[in-house]
Amino acid sequence: MSISKIFDIAGSGMSAQSVRMNTTASNIANANSVSSSVEETYRGRHPVFAAQLSEARRQQGDSVGVKVLGIVESDAPLNVEYSPNHPLADENGYIYKPNVNIMEEMANMISASRSYETNVQTADAAKQMIMRTLRMGQS
Repeated sequence: MSISKIFDIAGSGMSAQSVRMNTTASNIANANSVSSSVEETYRGRHPVFAAQLSEARRQQGDSVGVKVLGIVESDAPLNVEYSPNHPLADENGYIYKPNVNIMEEMANMISASRSYETNVQTADAAKQMIMRTLRMGQS
């Protein structure tokens, strides 16, 4: 494997984890929102990743990056709360809250942050190896 492919792989990983952190931040920001109907209620979003294996095979390379296929909404049930005095309550007195679990989202944020950091460290280690190799030629 070419050492330059390490930067491609680490870069695709950082890009994917950046998308993951952004969607997680959006979920956390909307976790306490309230709506008066099921259709208007925010639903948690999660990125879907795939290894770019077919592209690597097509190029006859042996490196595999990460691709974001898209972002899907969670199909978990919404949180329904009886609150007849709430200004956004429907005709039956219910308000609807997102299906976002703050604890799970914080765990996702920590995991994404650590994965991003690991990719940065991998790219940095490759850079240091290249620099040491170049210094060997100077002696």
